[in-house]
Amino acid sequence: MRIEKTLKCILLDDELPSLRFLKMLCEQISGLEVVKAFNDPVVLLKEYKSLNFDFCILDIEMPQFNGFDVAKELEDYPIVFSTAYKQYASDAFDINAVDYMRKPISLSRLQQAVLKVEQVINSRSAESSPFAQFNTNKGKAILYFSQINYVQIAEVDSRDKTVFLGDGSTILLKNISFDRLLALLPEQDFIRINKKEIIALKIVKFFSADVITSSLVDGQDAAILFSLGESYKKSFLEKFA
Repeated sequence: MRIEKTLKCILLDDELPSLRFLKMLCEQISGLEVVKAFNDPVVLLKEYKSLNFDFCILDIEMPQFNGFDVAKELEDYPIVFSTAYKQYASDAFDINAVDYMRKPISLSRLQQAVLKVEQVINSRSAESSPFAQFNTNKGKAILYFSQINYVQIAEVDSRDKTVFLGDGSTILLKNISFDRLLALLPEQDFIRINKKEIIALKIVKFFSADVITSSLVDGQDAAILFSLGESYKKSFLEKFA
C-alpha cells in the first residue's frame, strides 16, 4: 500500500502494549507518519494544538476522558476509533467517524482505515472554497484567503482577530478563536507561529531559530519580523521540509 501524499496522525490508547503495537503497524505503512503517540487523553488535549497532523486514531474506553470526549474536541480532524468493544460502533458513526476498528487490529485492516482517511481528506481539499464568510466589525464579510498576509489577536479584545490584507488594509474578525480560524484557512497556506499570530506562508522570506523575516515592509521600508514560538517551531519547520 502506498499513500499518494504523506499523512500525519496522532495515536491515543491508555494501554501501552496496544499503543506500541498500533504505532508499529502504522510505521509499516509507507507514507504514514506518526507525529506522536499518547497514552493519556489529558496530555493529548493539552498538546494537540501545537502539533501538525491530519487525523487521529483513538481508543474509546479510557479514564477521565473517553474517546468520544476527545473526538468532540478534535472535531475538525478525521477520526478513526480503535477499540476492543463492538457496542460503540453506532455511536462512533453518529459523530461521523471515518472508521471503527476492532482489536486486535491487523495491518490490512489498518490500511483500509488509512485509505478511507485519505479519501476524506482528498474530498475536503477538492471541495474547499477560496473564501469564507466572517462576522466583522462592519458586519458580514466575504474574505478571500489569497488576500490574507497575517492575523493577530486584536489589541482591545483577545476574542477578536485583526487580519492584515495584501492591499495594506485591515479587517477585524469578531469573536473567533485561532482554532476555528485555522480550520477555515487552507492548511497548506497558513500556519500559527506563536500564541498571538497566524501567517500566510507566502510572506515568509527568511527564518532563523526564533525569528521569521517576511517579504512585507513597514512604514520605514524595513522588513516586518515575526517571532517563532518554541511550541510552534516543529510544525513551522515541517512546512519547509
